[in-house]
Amino acid sequence: MRDAIQNFNKQFEYEPKIENYENFKLHKKFIVAGMGGSHLAGDLLKVWDPGLDITVHTDYGLPAMSGKDLKNSLIIASSYSGNTEETISAFEEARDKELDVLVISTGGKLIDLAKEHSLPYIQIPDTRIQPRSALGFSFAAILRAMGNEDALGDLKKLVSSLDPGSYEDRGKNIAKKLQGKVPVIYSSNKNQAIAYNWKIKFNETGKIPAFYNVFPEINHNEMTGFDAKDATRELSENFYFFILRDSEDHPSILKRMEVLGGLYRDRGFSVEIVDIEGESKFHKIFSSLILADWIAYHTAEQYGLESEQVPMVEEFKKLIS
Repeated sequence: MRDAIQNFNKQFEYEPKIENYENFKLHKKFIVAGMGGSHLAGDLLKVWDPGLDITVHTDYGLPAMSGKDLKNSLIIASSYSGNTEETISAFEEARDKELDVLVISTGGKLIDLAKEHSLPYIQIPDTRIQPRSALGFSFAAILRAMGNEDALGDLKKLVSSLDPGSYEDRGKNIAKKLQGKVPVIYSSNKNQAIAYNWKIKFNETGKIPAFYNVFPEINHNEMTGFDAKDATRELSENFYFFILRDSEDHPSILKRMEVLGGLYRDRGFSVEIVDIEGESKFHKIFSSLILADWIAYHTAEQYGLESEQVPMVEEFKKLIS
């Protein structure tokens, strides 16, 4: 896991290639069908460009859309292993409806199906890392499927501008403060995918419970659950709040972050303000996620836990197979 974090920026050297390109059509609407780490790039693309017409589908089959919308969309079946049953289900339904499909995977059944039916596919490198750690590969692959060559060029700049090792000390220090507590991550609505990724890293790498939510919605409900009184304090005293603050957030959101942080501190809770900073939008997204990687990695280390594998996921798969 440590090597995967330390070398993450090298993933942006990757140049994805669309195989069976003669059967590929450019689209302006996209549906990313994927589970777990295989859909995270689709989520984050909405942070990078909120105007993208992209739907992330995390279920069996295809989203409940009109036939016209489905017909006008490129269905991107994204599965790191190529064997995710929900994604295979989406692929098969898209095939049955004669929709345009592109597969992104390291191999497995989905790549075999794409080859069998002469459908376009992008085979990303299998470097034996976990899907959540292969975000650079999948991000670049989706951009290639979108035909966004300019963005791919900007993404490649992270090879030299993003230094994962420079975030480790801060991550380790935050992990020390987090020990014995459950992280809750808050962000603006537009950065929801970043907050969600932080949560996933705590779950899968840190092996601890974690939760997330977004401003301004939390100010209308969730925060009241932390208005600790003597009778309920023990229910909430072990939470540790991260507020992911972006200077580009709406001024009213920034004010809400400041006020809520103060209210939580007044009630005795730990609050960590983490600024989302960087030289570009891509740099901001991935530097924040690298910091989360290090916090989660050192959290697992503190508890004496293995940080890379996800044995409960594998156990679950066996039980439902």
